[in-house]
Amino acid sequence: MLERSDLAENALQALHDEAYGVPFDPRNLNHRTMVFTGGRDGRSLNGDWTFCVDLLDTGLRQKWYAMQPMAPEERTEPWDYDPYDGETVPVPSCWQMLKEKWYFFEGSAWYTRPLDMDAADAEDADRRWFLRVGAAQYDCKVFLNGVFLGNHVGGSTPFFAELTGHLKAGRNWLMLMVNNTRTADRVPMRNTDWFNYGGVYREVELFAMPRTVIRDLFVHLAADDGYDRIRAAVEVDGPAAAARLEIPALGIDVAVPLDADGRGAVEVDARPDLWSPESPTLYDVVLSAGGDRVSDRVGFRRIERVGDEIRLNGRPLFLRGISVHEDDEATGKVTGEEDLRRRFAHARELNCNFLRLAHYPHHERAARLADELGFLLWEEIPVYWAIAFDDPRTYADAENQLLELIRRDRNRASVIIWSVGNENPDTDARLAFMSGLARTAKSADPTRLTSAACLVNHARKRIEDRLAEHIDVIGINEYYGWYEENFEDLVDIGRNSAPGKPVVISETGADGVRAPQGPARGLFSESYMREVYEKQIAILRNLSYVKGMSPWILYDFRVERRQNVFQRGFNRKGLIAADKATKKEAFHVLSAYYAQRRAAAESEAEDGR
Repeated sequence: MLERSDLAENALQALHDEAYGVPFDPRNLNHRTMVFTGGRDGRSLNGDWTFCVDLLDTGLRQKWYAMQPMAPEERTEPWDYDPYDGETVPVPSCWQMLKEKWYFFEGSAWYTRPLDMDAADAEDADRRWFLRVGAAQYDCKVFLNGVFLGNHVGGSTPFFAELTGHLKAGRNWLMLMVNNTRTADRVPMRNTDWFNYGGVYREVELFAMPRTVIRDLFVHLAADDGYDRIRAAVEVDGPAAAARLEIPALGIDVAVPLDADGRGAVEVDARPDLWSPESPTLYDVVLSAGGDRVSDRVGFRRIERVGDEIRLNGRPLFLRGISVHEDDEATGKVTGEEDLRRRFAHARELNCNFLRLAHYPHHERAARLADELGFLLWEEIPVYWAIAFDDPRTYADAENQLLELIRRDRNRASVIIWSVGNENPDTDARLAFMSGLARTAKSADPTRLTSAACLVNHARKRIEDRLAEHIDVIGINEYYGWYEENFEDLVDIGRNSAPGKPVVISETGADGVRAPQGPARGLFSESYMREVYEKQIAILRNLSYVKGMSPWILYDFRVERRQNVFQRGFNRKGLIAADKATKKEAFHVLSAYYAQRRAAAESEAEDGR
């Protein structure tokens, strides 16, 4: 323990040292330190945490993490904050939604809570302990009993910190310092079009595991033309010569030999019932190794691109979709079971088979529910608008977020597309950056398609983006009738383009505000929004290479930049208002179109039987 004089000297030095943060940014909590948690029982660390905003990073400068708990009146050092005695906030939460004075706060905040351990658990040499944080926006630094364990960057993916060797019997103190400042080298950077929430906004858990830990399990149909072989790739950390894979319903019980690095793979003959939106069949999968055991529920299907078609299990597919944000009037980015089930219920009312989860990784429960309910998903990382494409650290951040998302969700049959970005200028640096991400996605998961929201050359009136050569599905965001007024330009673009690959209209739409808050006609009126949808559908339904749509967006959502008299801090392009109940006229237009598409697809399937 540092003496008072040492603490004071160090704190004084840090106050005058603008490099104070460098030792706390190793970014060592990343995709390599992830642990597979399917089937594990974790100890919830949700609930009240002591909390303090810290705009000037005084906590790092003064080393709040090194303070020892004691009664405030017994302290003799002049600290600016006591992490053990302050106001509390719930975890998970976004601080903007808790107090008005925090609504536009961007900076650092400290979370502290006790962690009590039985002596038998803390001193068990055959047990390892892992902290899992579902997501914290954006840079999260982890301290335990005054020791810095590492940090994670990226606002929407889970991360793990191993606590083994740092826990003691009795009371421990866990501290998280979270920073949501928008910077030029982050992903996304300063300029976005959704609200910059801050905080620990997904669940926090503590997991106890044996000395040998299963870190990864990836199970899928083997990469060939048939549907009768299953492949499993595993990663084990600790002593084990082999793992054992079981899929009881398919009669599979096989050993998976492991190499010196704990990695192994196996292929086995099997004929699973194929997963599809019409028949979302899932199988229980169990993997054991060295005393560790995990499980998952996995669907088996094949998604592929053939020419300008998207095929699911060999059959052409049209994606009847809608885009969604992770946003709520009352809770911000915090989401739960009820909110997610409502989302899918509304998508069902729209006759959707597909959702685009924009513009960052959503809660992992979304993909698990999609598996169960039979929805297809596009998942995305926030390489959004202008990114520092020539900065290697920015690329490393984006690639790590992509790999964390893939490792988290690549057993989800519902996920068919990894998107590497949205609406970026077609520069050489951007091409190198995003084509590199597309290659990373294919290397980590060759069983899914890649995409990005690409560009239209408005001068030449055609789909034209060099990135299109490096991805499987071309996403196009177009707002004819809104940001681009002339619908005839969309007709020309459709006629002039022959991309040779499937195109998904990843965004289109218009703001519509219900009366009396909104105007009766013209821009921002509900009737104008409906007309845009009607015209869009009339044009797009005739383009043979358009194989799906995910209009913008299911619900109105909060965003700082939208401040006119009708928007009032929200993007109003939702088919449903921000109350997540009030449907606008355009909702019924899209639902009717998708109902026609659905009926035609069902008729074709019946004829093909």
